[in-house]
Amino acid sequence: MSVSFEPGLGDAVRAAAKRSGRGLSGWLADAAAARLRAEALADFLDEWEATHGPLTPDELATASGELGLPRSATSERSA
Repeated sequence: MSVSFEPGLGDAVRAAAKRSGRGLSGWLADAAAARLRAEALADFLDEWEATHGPLTPDELATASGELGLPRSATSERSA
C-alpha cells in the first residue's frame, strides 16, 4: 500500500508520528483505526436515533459526563 499526502499534511503526519515515538506506519494505522471506530459509532448512533428519536440534550450531557468528555464534544452532534 502506498499513501500520498499534500506536502503540508505529510509533514504534519511525520511530525506527529515522531512526537508519539511511533513509526510512521504505526501512527497511520492507529489513526485509521480511530477513524473506523468513529465512523462505526456514528453509524450506530444514526441507526439508534432513526429508531428511537434524537438524543436529548440531557442524554448527551449524561453521556459526556460518563465518558469524561467536555460538554462541547457531545453538543456538536445535537446541532
